[in-house]
Amino acid sequence: MGAILQDALWGLQQERFSLDLRIAHTYDSNIRMNALVSLPPSLSSASPAGTLAGGSVAVTKTRILDAAEKLFGQKGFDATSLRDITTEAQVNLAAVNYHFQSKDSLIDAVIERRIRPVNQQRMEMLRTAGPGASVEQIVEAYLSPLLKMEILPAVPLLGRVLSNPDQFFERVYKRHMQEVAEGFAEAIGRARPALPRKECLWRLQFMAGSMSHVLALSAALPRMMGTPGQPLDRVALIWRLTEFLSAGLRAPNGGAVAARNRTRKAAAKPRNRAASRRREKK
Repeated sequence: MGAILQDALWGLQQERFSLDLRIAHTYDSNIRMNALVSLPPSLSSASPAGTLAGGSVAVTKTRILDAAEKLFGQKGFDATSLRDITTEAQVNLAAVNYHFQSKDSLIDAVIERRIRPVNQQRMEMLRTAGPGASVEQIVEAYLSPLLKMEILPAVPLLGRVLSNPDQFFERVYKRHMQEVAEGFAEAIGRARPALPRKECLWRLQFMAGSMSHVLALSAALPRMMGTPGQPLDRVALIWRLTEFLSAGLRAPNGGAVAARNRTRKAAAKPRNRAASRRREKK
């Protein structure tokens, strides 16, 4: 009887010891979990947002976009690696994958961040002007949203994109500009019904070219105009450019007709010479 009681007591002690071990293990696990959660995300590669200590997810995303925009402008899309961007932004690679999934998506996000608010304001101004918008209203709706922005940080990227026509067409025009261009071409056609649609598109391209020139040289324009050290008067700039481009949109379509006639005459010359040789042989 005593032996049985002793065995029972021993079993109870073993169960209690095992329970104490499980409790201690659970307690230690909780401590480790709490410690991991309290670590700054920048110290944990498992943090998907990959933020800096004290930073938010939104701040991290902005840092990545700023770094990518800077490096894409300096080195181009192909020569810039994700490693370059994470080093510049001081985030881990998981942060880029979390926010953008791929380098291609990051490139689109960098471009869209600059173009989308501009295009939204352009179309809003065009809608406000209504179907009877004047030439000046159309030009101002196209120019002012971009020229009023603080665009200097994006100028290197703009220059880089414009220097590669294929990249510009595929990454910027087709994805972000084509619909806006069609809307403005239609507005120009309503204001200038005598212009064929293709001519409206050509004049819109000339308008975009003038604006791109001003943007690309915005830092140098005060010196070129003999006013070094003075900030660029954007209101006056928009007024001058609007007046100049409005005159271009109002120009008659004689240039297109003359160019077409010259092309026809040039094509007809070989035929005329061949006909003359045939007549001479006869």
